[in-house]
Amino acid sequence: MPKTLMLALALLLSTAWLAAQNQYPQTNPSHSGTAGQTTIQGCLQESNGNYTLTSDSGMTYQLQGPSSTLSKHVGHEVRITGSASSAGSSSSETTGEASGKSQETLTVDNLKHISKTCSQKSK
Repeated sequence: MPKTLMLALALLLSTAWLAAQNQYPQTNPSHSGTAGQTTIQGCLQESNGNYTLTSDSGMTYQLQGPSSTLSKHVGHEVRITGSASSAGSSSSETTGEASGKSQETLTVDNLKHISKTCSQKSK
């Protein structure tokens, strides 16, 4: 009986560990099935013609992509797939928001509308 209980406990713990690994798939670079692609869900914002995506975890991404597509979804919750690269804070010299912070740039390949309102989680 103790061996069976230990085996069942080990299987249960393994299953919980695997489920925890899939809890945040938007940060997995290969989530979309294409190497080098990242999928991020969050709130799309615009300031002075610059588009940003603030993820549900609070990370902000500078977006590169077609303004005609992005402008339709400002203030909406979206899921964006694209290729990410690190960028300094030089692009934010007029806003001053990201001064001293490193910001990733995400080149938009695909945008999926999730909701007309942003559901930022309050902490």
